[in-house]
Amino acid sequence: MPVTREINFPDNKNLPALFGAHNAHLSHLEKKLHVSISDRGNILTLSGTHEAIDTAEKILKTLQKKIQSGHDVGTAEIDAELRFLEEKDTQDKSPASTGKPMSKNDLTIQTKKKTITPRSPHQADYIQAIAEHEMVFGIGPAGTGKTYLAVAMGVAMFLEGKVERLIFCRPAVEAGERLGFLPGDMKEKVDPYLRPIYDAMHDMMPWDFVVKKMESGDIEIAPLAFMRGRTLNNAFVILDEAQNTTPTQMKMLLTRMGESSRMIVTGDLSQTDLPAGIKSGLRDAVETLEGIEGIHFSRFTKEDVIRHHLVSKIVHAYEQKHSENAHNRD
Repeated sequence: MPVTREINFPDNKNLPALFGAHNAHLSHLEKKLHVSISDRGNILTLSGTHEAIDTAEKILKTLQKKIQSGHDVGTAEIDAELRFLEEKDTQDKSPASTGKPMSKNDLTIQTKKKTITPRSPHQADYIQAIAEHEMVFGIGPAGTGKTYLAVAMGVAMFLEGKVERLIFCRPAVEAGERLGFLPGDMKEKVDPYLRPIYDAMHDMMPWDFVVKKMESGDIEIAPLAFMRGRTLNNAFVILDEAQNTTPTQMKMLLTRMGESSRMIVTGDLSQTDLPAGIKSGLRDAVETLEGIEGIHFSRFTKEDVIRHHLVSKIVHAYEQKHSENAHNRD
């Protein structure tokens, strides 16, 4: 049975940020939780089920605390809080649950330009895994934050002096890294394929600082082929788009790992660009290495997609089509 509740927010100066432009945050909550929200000054009136109103109030108060701490909030933060509340509810109902709520406070990543927090339980587990393991595989669909969070952790550890170098690589021009036909010098050939890593670093550090560290060799962004024959000591290494490696390429990179290093491998097994008949190095690594102590596998699902809300629906549609096609072949 629908109920009505009033919530009073005494801090008027933060209300525009809390409610969103043209009450966009309130509208998003209404849509997500199937509640009705009306505002009168600093008082909100919520109508809906007890459970939905409780959830809306928790989210609004969490967002208010973030704003008061100087953080920007948007609909993405609302979706993130919903994911964590749903996970907590699932854990509380589980017979094996300890009743201990999942905390995001210890999983905050601090960079020069911004503070980054997990937006789903799987992201929280991923950040924790990178902090605790020397080798981590992040596997899942596009938009789940696999690469962005790995870069953020690498940047944070570099700034703290825990590693001496940042090394980012990915296969260029599909898996064979056929760069010769492209115009320009080597940097101009490979930069388009490494743009997501450049963008992530630009989001976290002043660009003049990044350029200076790249010139000194402390930050390196290169195609996978450049890793052959090297030993990567005291480094934070990220292999992105790992689904486009061959098993030989994957083994080559993994065996480059040196002392006091961390290696993060990210990829999406549903988007392999390899020619027909060639097995993905990422799939081969999962089959070969899973269960080895010290190597952690973090898996993301469509529920972890943090891009535009349509991206999650697109991922689901393709997964469903793939499943139906596989069933028909059987």
